[in-house]
Amino acid sequence: MLLSVSEGDDKPKKYPLMFRESRLLLLNKIDLAPYVAFDIDKARREALEINPKLDIIEISCTTGAGLDRWVSWIDAFVESTGRR
Repeated sequence: MLLSVSEGDDKPKKYPLMFRESRLLLLNKIDLAPYVAFDIDKARREALEINPKLDIIEISCTTGAGLDRWVSWIDAFVESTGRR
C-alpha cells in the first residue's frame, strides 16, 4: 500500500481495511515531511496497531531514499512465493 505524506497521517484509522490486508506500507514523498502536517511516528504506530505484521518502508522517488530497501523487499517476497 502506498501512503504519501502529503495525504495526511490520519489514513490508517480512516481506512483500516487497507492497512489490515496489506503486507507492505510505503510511506512515499518522505522528502516532503518537513513541509507538511504529517506525523510519521503517529502514522507508523497506528498502522502497526491495525496490522502488527506490516512492513513499513519510507521512500522518496525524488531523492531515491528507501528505493533499494523496497526493491530488496520485492525480491524477498517473490522468492518466498516461488514465482520467479
